[in-house]
Amino acid sequence: MTATETLVAPIGARRRTLPLLFGIAARELRSGISGFRIFIACVALGVMVITGVGAVSDALRTGFESQGEALLGGDLTLTRTHERSQGEEREKIDSLGWVSETATMRTMARRPDGGDQALAELKSVDEAYPLVGEVELEDGRELYEALSEGAVVDPTLLERLKLQVGDEIEIGAIKLKIASALKAEPDGLTDRLTFGPRVFISDATLEQSELLKPGTLVRWRYAVKLEDGNVSDAALAGMKPKIEAMLPEAGFTVMDRREPSPRISRTLDRLREFLTFIGLTALLVGGVGIANAVATFIDKRRKVIATMKSIGATSRMVLGIFLVEVLAVAAVGVVIGLVLGLLLPYGLNALFGGLLPIEAKMSVSTLSIVTALVYGFGVALLFTLWPLGRVERVSASMLFRDEVAPDKRWPSATMMAATFAIALALAGFALLTSDSTRIAFSFIGGLIVVFAVFHALGVAITWAARRVRRPRQPELALAIANIGAPGGLTRSVVLSLGAGLSLLVAVALADASLVRELQDGLPTRAPDYFMIDVPKDDMAAVDALLKEKLPGTVVDAEPMLRGRLVRLKDKPVEEFKLAPEDEWVLSGDRGLSYAEDVPKGSRLVDGEWWPKDYAGEPLVSFEARLAEKLGLKIGDEVTVNVLGRNVTAKIASTRAVKWENLSINFVMVFSPNTLAGAPHNLLATVTLPENTSPAAENAAMRAMGHDYPSVTAIRVKDMLSKVGSIFTQVMTAVRGAGSLTLLAGALVLAGALATAQRRRILEAVILKTLGATRRRILTAHFAEYLVLATVTALVAAVVGSIAAALVVTQIMKVSFSFSLGAVGLALGLSMALVFIFGSAGTWAVLRAPPVPYLRSE
Repeated sequence: MTATETLVAPIGARRRTLPLLFGIAARELRSGISGFRIFIACVALGVMVITGVGAVSDALRTGFESQGEALLGGDLTLTRTHERSQGEEREKIDSLGWVSETATMRTMARRPDGGDQALAELKSVDEAYPLVGEVELEDGRELYEALSEGAVVDPTLLERLKLQVGDEIEIGAIKLKIASALKAEPDGLTDRLTFGPRVFISDATLEQSELLKPGTLVRWRYAVKLEDGNVSDAALAGMKPKIEAMLPEAGFTVMDRREPSPRISRTLDRLREFLTFIGLTALLVGGVGIANAVATFIDKRRKVIATMKSIGATSRMVLGIFLVEVLAVAAVGVVIGLVLGLLLPYGLNALFGGLLPIEAKMSVSTLSIVTALVYGFGVALLFTLWPLGRVERVSASMLFRDEVAPDKRWPSATMMAATFAIALALAGFALLTSDSTRIAFSFIGGLIVVFAVFHALGVAITWAARRVRRPRQPELALAIANIGAPGGLTRSVVLSLGAGLSLLVAVALADASLVRELQDGLPTRAPDYFMIDVPKDDMAAVDALLKEKLPGTVVDAEPMLRGRLVRLKDKPVEEFKLAPEDEWVLSGDRGLSYAEDVPKGSRLVDGEWWPKDYAGEPLVSFEARLAEKLGLKIGDEVTVNVLGRNVTAKIASTRAVKWENLSINFVMVFSPNTLAGAPHNLLATVTLPENTSPAAENAAMRAMGHDYPSVTAIRVKDMLSKVGSIFTQVMTAVRGAGSLTLLAGALVLAGALATAQRRRILEAVILKTLGATRRRILTAHFAEYLVLATVTALVAAVVGSIAAALVVTQIMKVSFSFSLGAVGLALGLSMALVFIFGSAGTWAVLRAPPVPYLRSE
């Protein structure tokens, strides 16, 4: 029995039941899903990206958290700068369980002959280190066995200084034998951002090095393995309040194994969110293909729909049948996307797992699956209801006339409202699952603008093509006619490719702007070196030495301490919530300074600066943007723990700081009477004369390192290169995900060509019958593709440039740089995709035999 025969009896008997509806839909789908291949591909691609991003992020996050104890070096750690824990304070820490003390600092590692030096990350450890995990050495020995003979050095540093195991290396005031080469350290990932290779020494060797002086920027870290053994997460959560009560003014930053590095966790979450948005963009771009596929499907079923309505089926019944069919097809695409997305972490782990600093644990959170399902089915419904809704309002007689008189009525108010409700629900879901409401709003608003712009552009091109005067050349006249044709490719091509290209242009221009800012812009305005741990008494001599070696050198120096914010407006900092990009100011220790005058590179926004020789209550100047975020105003009090002592000061002013020029500046600058008596060193910047040769620069730095071994010189270009390499890795992932958006556009283009293929074959058959050659038909099609690709790419370049400029200047706070290469790439990709798919479609048109089509008409 056919689907139509099955329909007659129940409808006649008025038995409109769900089993009937599903039964007819199933019979309809038995004929195959050939018309839904693009539909399925578009859904699967978007769901695969969203699922894959979530699965990879979950794998990294789970691996990160499951290895938290090893990465942290214990159940918890207590960290602070400057002040080593001693006496009663250390006894209280030891009472918690097994404790290992480490000290990390930046220093200069030198060849004993003075021939070269390099920045190194020094780490001194005691015999208990590591409490958890293992330090792996190239020769397989135990760490402390090697440290008893000298230092353990990262092979990168050995290569840089042209040294090998068995040679000597100079650290601080002592020369050490290189006892072994480092292979891996268990807790290096949770350390601060490092700019130099690691050097391990024993705690006894650190004492001999003469690097430990009052005010030295050394980070003391105490890893604790609790005596209770396997402590539950709930019990572990109560340890931080216990430690803060036990050591109320110690100023320690406490971390536990549940989240060994909030900085890394925030980075993973933000990258996941951003890539998920890109996957959603790919899914929405593919939605155009979904709508085209549904419209084509409905067009092919006009006679079936007409027959159903003629024998008594209601519009709602017909809508329900086809909606079930479409959702079933969407489910196929969602399942395919889920499977491919869940397999993605295994593929990446097999290819690149060895490069990761942690072992990825293959697990997927419920949120990742729910996100993929909501976006997959939500977008499918969003682009399905509109073409289905138009059928609901068309009568049987109108459907029969649709062969020659297409009906242009809009869907019913109910269907339009449902479509609008789904769009709002997707936007709401994106906002609810986003860590940053501002970014989510920006993304949603940007998508609306982009889709509106390219929809309007498609309509405008179609309108113009219908009204422009036809040229005399037949090929161009045919191309313009095709562009303006009611069932042409124009709107699909412009909307799908335009959205994808705009994203790629925006990403490429943002990438180019940041790279240029890091590599070209900053060094021309920035100092050449930062020097840390310059003793106050040696500053004049260091300045004189550098100016003697390199006349014209400019040295600026400011006092620097490290401290941790503990209270704001008499409230613990834990009660303050900031956006993820600003949370750094509340976590860990910050650089602090004091000054008689407003620092260079900043200007007063509100309040007044203290007078010279001020001797009143402690005052502080706070960075204006962060003060606004924290709700701080003039007269509020801030409490900072410095050297294990809480210091409270009243906000006297706020400053706008130009961080991008890399001059010495701080979030908090205190009045001199507040911190001048504390032991501290100086932070200095060194700006070398223009056109200083590398040889002269290296000689001056070697001389300074020889005479002042405790001073550490950080080359700005090397620092920017390190930051730039991290940024490049992130942007590579973003560009890869963004390319999938363009792939979604290509799928839409392929679907549009397939939809228009019958009309184009008939057109070509008639033209060939009338004497047109293949070359002329091919030329006409290529002219059409050239116009569409060029206009779309040019507008995408403009839209992408505006989007990139807004993101770069308003969110990233750097200057925008236009890159002709990025725009050229957009043009090239647009034309390549249109010509590749267009050529395939044209070849199919030209190969079609004319007789069957002439007979069918």
